[in-house]
Amino acid sequence: MGNQGHHPHEHMILEHRFPARAKELGHTRAITRMSLNNHGWRSDIVEDIVLAIDEACQNIIRHAYHGECDDPITLHIELQDESLVVVLEDHAPAVSPDCMNPRAFEDIRPGGLGCHFMRQVMDHVSIGPSPTGQGNILRMVKGVHSPSQQSSHT
Repeated sequence: MGNQGHHPHEHMILEHRFPARAKELGHTRAITRMSLNNHGWRSDIVEDIVLAIDEACQNIIRHAYHGECDDPITLHIELQDESLVVVLEDHAPAVSPDCMNPRAFEDIRPGGLGCHFMRQVMDHVSIGPSPTGQGNILRMVKGVHSPSQQSSHT
């Protein structure tokens, strides 16, 4: 019973909590990159995941919190079975899942392509209310075989 809630095939890669401010994103990108590199991921895959997380964080700051604030964003990255799971949690008012529907790629104007990019890089992207009743949870999943098979062997 002491192992309650623990899945035998889960492996935490990173947990990072930071204020919803743009100046925090550089550090968040750096530690995400370092954590994924330390687990043997190919650098091109790491860069795509780092950029998807960065886009998601910018969207949380801009759209969920309606601008920079000291309220938290929590980033969890873990390996679950055959997938890399990225979870971003905020304490902002609930947002509609429709907010993740990207506009047409041909609709050229500044911004708004972050969701398109996230969906292109990751296999699954979803947003919903936090089970605590406060905030939102953005979940992005990338299917993998195993980190060792993702590294480039020469």
